[in-house]
Formats: sequence, structure tokens, C-alpha cells
Amino acid sequence: MALVTLQTIFQDAFPAYEQTHPLPTHVRRAARAIMQCRRAILGGHVQACPDGHMARVWSNSCRHRACPPCAYLQTERWLALPRARLLACDHYHVIFTLPHELNPLWLANVSVMTTLLFPAVRDPLSTLLAAPKYLGAQPGILAALHTWSQTLVLHPHIHCLVTGGGLTPTGTWGAVRNGFLLPARVVMAVFRGKMVAAIRQTFTRGALALPELMRPQQLLNLLHRLGHPTKTKWNVRIMERYRHGAGVVTYLARYLRGGPLKHARLVAWDGDRVTFTSRARQEDADSACPGLQRMTLPVADFLQRWRLHVPVPQTRVVRCYGLYHQTHTEALALCRAHLGQPPMAIPEPLGWQTLCAQRGDAHPERCPTCGQLLVCTGVIPRGGAPPRLP
Repeated sequence: MALVTLQTIFQDAFPAYEQTHPLPTHVRRAARAIMQCRRAILGGHVQACPDGHMARVWSNSCRHRACPPCAYLQTERWLALPRARLLACDHYHVIFTLPHELNPLWLANVSVMTTLLFPAVRDPLSTLLAAPKYLGAQPGILAALHTWSQTLVLHPHIHCLVTGGGLTPTGTWGAVRNGFLLPARVVMAVFRGKMVAAIRQTFTRGALALPELMRPQQLLNLLHRLGHPTKTKWNVRIMERYRHGAGVVTYLARYLRGGPLKHARLVAWDGDRVTFTSRARQEDADSACPGLQRMTLPVADFLQRWRLHVPVPQTRVVRCYGLYHQTHTEALALCRAHLGQPPMAIPEPLGWQTLCAQRGDAHPERCPTCGQLLVCTGVIPRGGAPPRLP
């Protein structure tokens, strides 16, 4: 069976889909990048062994943030700095989810809603943990935005990695007491109040577009209902404690680039329907079959779901706060000293040759016969035909 890739699906189905669906420019660019990635249309170069043992053509990658094959190197490059910055303490994984009633407003104001959501997530954690009642210290927070569920429907939520301690006003390290970060109900109440107030203020300033068919009074009524303590559930989950943060950081990094669906989850494509695997969310596990499940969608529905998650240009989907913010290097260094860690070392820039060596792969730029470094013997311009190799 042929390998199913997102590129294959887009090459077969996207040209017809875009003729019948109005699409924003950034979505069209993302789709075209995926369709052209590592093909002759993007150009490339030829590398050969100096002794003539071999020659190969390398086609250029698109490097688009929504392209799965281009995600691995960029993700590893991003991971290097957060890994080096992590404190040697317990970490907590906290997830903030917007009520689905706000999905139409999100779609009409993706950039604005993203800008509002991050502070609404940061403030409950920073404010509550700074209170002597809970921690009385400044924590380190790493927050990453995801907009999809396993079935690719719109599901805006933010994953946060939070240190199990922080820097106290006296300059000492204060650890979370009894392994208890914060009460989820209190965090949820503050999150709800911050987000509803931010949306209301933004709408009052005229900086928020209403979804189609929604009138101003309907939005105000919705915000009133969402702000009620019992009428709408605002989901905040504080996951179990981790002895280190590396695992959660790695988990978050996998979703920063490459889009909502990696190739490993694609099962079948028959020209009309796409089949992919999905895993039930933990809160739905009691009513769903455990393990991976398969979902089959008509290709138009599949593309419609995929397009919802193409990031708007210049959107920052990862943000650091507190001790993990780049402006707090002195505070981070002080905490590292208290925890017995050496000063933070800035990691060297990671190239794909170094990455291959770390993974134990054969060096991509050495001849497998004589071991000499390959040399570039020609550049292929964009749209140019690759030369015939001996």
C-alpha cells in the first residue's frame, strides 16, 4: 500500500477545493507550500563524491510551519533553548480550554482572540502563585496554543508548563507545598473572569468583529451567560506532577510546527475520503473506546477542518512568562544556583547534519563508499529540471 501523506492529498484534492471555497491568503499559501515541498519547482542542488562514487539531487524544502516534513528540524531547534532553560524542579502541566460557545467569535477574530487568551491564562497562574496563601513566589511558565482536537475540530486551548516553585521576594527558592500547585476551581474562576472581561472591553473599543448573523446584544448576552459561575463550564485541568519538565516541553514542541496532523496518523486516501487515527480526550475516555480510533471524512470536510488551524502570519503560539521569560535571566540564574544547577549555557545552533549525528543516522553529506564529504556541483533554480545523474 502506498504511503499516505498530506502532500498527496493536497495535490489530488486541493485545486478543486479552493475553486469552490473562499479561502484566506495565508491558507492558500500554506497549501501550496505543502504541495510543492521537496519538488523540483522549489529548486535544489546537486552533491557528488569527489572521487565520483555517487551523486544525488537534493530538492529544497518549503519550510512552512504547517508542513509536517519540515517540522522536525525546526522543532528540535526550538526545543534546544527551553531544554537548556528548564529548572531542576517539579513541573506541572495545566490546560486551559475556551468554551465552544466562543468558537464563532474565535473564527471571526483569530489574532485578537489569541492576543486576549494568553494574558487570561498567564494572570491566574502568576497572581495566585504570587499570593502567600499558595506559593508566595514568582514561577516559570511556558504556554503553547493549540486550536485543534484529535478529530481536527476547532478546540482552542493552551497548554502550560509551570514550575513547582519559584523565586520569593526575599530572593530564595520556594517550593510548592505538599505537591499541591493550585485549586483548579479557583484558577478556573479567575480565568473565566479575565477572559470575559477582556472580550467585553475589546468589543466596547470596537476592536472585535462580530460573527456573521450575530448581533451586538447577542454577544453581550453570551458573555453574561459565560461569566455566570454555574451556567457554562470553563475547563481548567491541573495534571499530575512531573519530576522534570522535559517531557512536557517535548510534547508541546511536537505541535508547534507541522500542523494538526502528522503523517503517522494518516491511514488511507482513496481519492474521495481520508482516514486517520484519533485518540479520545482523557475527559471522554469513560465513554469512548480506549486506544486509537479511526475516523473517515470526505476530503472536503477534511480540508475544511485542516484549514481552521493554519496559523495567521506573525502569530506567536508559544510564550514564556516569569522565570522562563528572556528578560528574567538574573532571576533564573539565582534559582538555578539555589537548586544546585550550573549557570545556563546557550545551546549551539542545531543543523540537520548535527541532528542526524545525534540520532545515529549516517552522515547525509558523506559518501557511503569512501567517507569523503560530498561537494556541491550545481544549483538547480526554482522550476528548473534536475540534471541526469550518471
